[in-house]
Amino acid sequence: MADVKYYDVILKPVVTEKSMTGMGEKKYTFFVHPEANKTQIKEAVEKMFEGAKVKKVNTMNIGGKNKRRGMVVGKTAKAKKAMVWLTDDSKDIEIFTGL
Repeated sequence: MADVKYYDVILKPVVTEKSMTGMGEKKYTFFVHPEANKTQIKEAVEKMFEGAKVKKVNTMNIGGKNKRRGMVVGKTAKAKKAMVWLTDDSKDIEIFTGL
């Protein structure tokens, strides 16, 4: 496994209707590095967002979809998603405020 630093772990937030409804329960969703594990994701969230304390992390691998263009068949890129729950006494993540 490559040496993944904490600032390389979180790629971008997932901004969907379903992920936005979870913010009231302090549940946030991110696209993360494919080789990152749960402890690295927890460490990255706590270091990047000041005052955030992670309670639990769930991860899921998303395989690429099959796509066709005429006779040529290919696949889209695969990704990894992480759902992060914060503790009740932690601060909210600022990048999601105002969305």
